[in-house]
Amino acid sequence: MRILAAMSGGVDSAVAAARAVEAGHEVVGVHLALSRAGGTLRTGSRGCCTIEDAMDARRAADRLGIPFYVWDFSERFRDDVIDDFIAEYQAGRTPNPCMRCNEKIKFAALLERAIELGFDAVCTGHYATLVDGPDGRELHRASDAAKDQSYVLGVLNAEQLAHTYFPLGSTPSKAVVRAEAAERGLTVAQKPDSHDICFIPDGDTRGWLAEKVGTAHGDVVDRTGAVVGSHEGAHAFTVGQRRGLSLGVPAPDGKPRFVLEVRPVSNTVVVGPKEALATAEIAGERHSWAGRPQAEGDFGCHVQIRAHAEPVPARATLAQGRITVVPDVPFDGVAPGQTAVLYDGTRVIGQFTIDRTVSAVPVSA
Repeated sequence: MRILAAMSGGVDSAVAAARAVEAGHEVVGVHLALSRAGGTLRTGSRGCCTIEDAMDARRAADRLGIPFYVWDFSERFRDDVIDDFIAEYQAGRTPNPCMRCNEKIKFAALLERAIELGFDAVCTGHYATLVDGPDGRELHRASDAAKDQSYVLGVLNAEQLAHTYFPLGSTPSKAVVRAEAAERGLTVAQKPDSHDICFIPDGDTRGWLAEKVGTAHGDVVDRTGAVVGSHEGAHAFTVGQRRGLSLGVPAPDGKPRFVLEVRPVSNTVVVGPKEALATAEIAGERHSWAGRPQAEGDFGCHVQIRAHAEPVPARATLAQGRITVVPDVPFDGVAPGQTAVLYDGTRVIGQFTIDRTVSAVPVSA
């Protein structure tokens, strides 16, 4: 096959490209330039897709003896990921930019261009497994549960899965990948993993949002509507947050309070006890299927609401294009805007963006 290897500059994508070459495929490496801020460099192990990463990717491609290019996707990344991130926070939701990047950039814009240029598949260093099943290609969890990235790939559809290649899916651990990189003479063998939001390399999401959308004084209220504090912008808060609330009125029981809801229209933040974070039901309309579409009706599944959360057994209902999920055990601290990925065993069924949550604890409790 002709394979376009997306090389981030990290060890995973470098080893994935190496395995593709070793398997006999015709491989071309490409690094995505997602920012035009040329002076931006990694701070510690934060961020990704910087100049430093591009140079690391080039060195890896040279070591593998494959052609290498840098493609400027910064405008598309700004429109589809950064602007979406800001808009979601302004709407009182908690977005996952990595999901949007996979959906809109790595497996939409990049894959579209790859197919136009005659490539058969895009190769990445994600830890997930592809299985050719009776109804087409299926997306499954990786062998290493600790590194499994099937959650952030849950946005891929059947057509995209047909043109993807994940060489690391069956690798038992990240240690094996690093050892292999060292054996191959790849300089990224011990490079730290990136984390946090790549376009906020210092990790200060609140400060970054304040700079982008400004500040606006508002109230912090409890579940009865009583004012217990103030803030400088509801966009800076997310469901489940405990720190940085600056409450002027302590809870009657003296226990910590958590953000339960963000109301952007009134610029209000609702706080309450930790127990009120228990979520008995979630629902959403924006969904996709990782392979064969799910038929309307009820079906059992496991649901994962964060990249590293434990999957929860649940009952899901698809009706009139809307998915509703009732977990066997309440979720903890779910925010509108998060992505719920549905599983059947290790297989990813599909995903939806949560737009409604129902607390398991009534207001009077």
